[in-house]
Amino acid sequence: MHVVIMGCGRVGASLATALDRMGHTIAVIDRDGQSFRRLGSGFGGDRVVGYGFDRDALIEAGVDRASAFAAVSSGDNSNIISARIAKETFGVEHVVARIYDPKRAEVFERLGIPTVAVVPWTTDRFLRMLLPDGIATAWRDPSGTVAVVALPLHEGWVGRRIVDLEDATHARVAFVMRFGTGVLPDGRTVIQAEDQVYVAALSGTVTEVAQAASTPPEESD
Repeated sequence: MHVVIMGCGRVGASLATALDRMGHTIAVIDRDGQSFRRLGSGFGGDRVVGYGFDRDALIEAGVDRASAFAAVSSGDNSNIISARIAKETFGVEHVVARIYDPKRAEVFERLGIPTVAVVPWTTDRFLRMLLPDGIATAWRDPSGTVAVVALPLHEGWVGRRIVDLEDATHARVAFVMRFGTGVLPDGRTVIQAEDQVYVAALSGTVTEVAQAASTPPEESD
């Protein structure tokens, strides 16, 4: 889907690059063109110099076709105004704003726009709110690069080694929940029935990892 992000500070850049890796189309708006350097040379989205509450800047960013909008600039007022415009004027379905003042956040929530406070896991909270139908993450690092997810395992994996699953998914198994207890696997660990396997994977590869895990494993030679 198309996502518009207002603000290219640390959180905005992390959110934009994480969504870009996931395969979504992204447009980032910031009044300072130099801030786009945080996105890195590999970022494939659009960069729009302007204010997130300016109609022309929003239209250039594609807000009229956006499914999600995140206001993450350093100013509460700018975030409030731009988020309301995105939701009320352009009808964007998923709108989230970062608010520093908790009193303002309470008022804003009553207007029907979720807010996120400034906490270490801000990027993950935004991703969860903007992509509510995605694969649920158990944990994500503050930059949004690495996600720990519970895999939907095909029953054919029962009896196979953890290392075989890692080879097939190209992800690292972080731990296994077995009979309510966490297990740290090693090269000899075999997947048992009812195991819940958690893997660490790059954010942009989570869907592919989950698909590989839900597919029957190849027969051993």
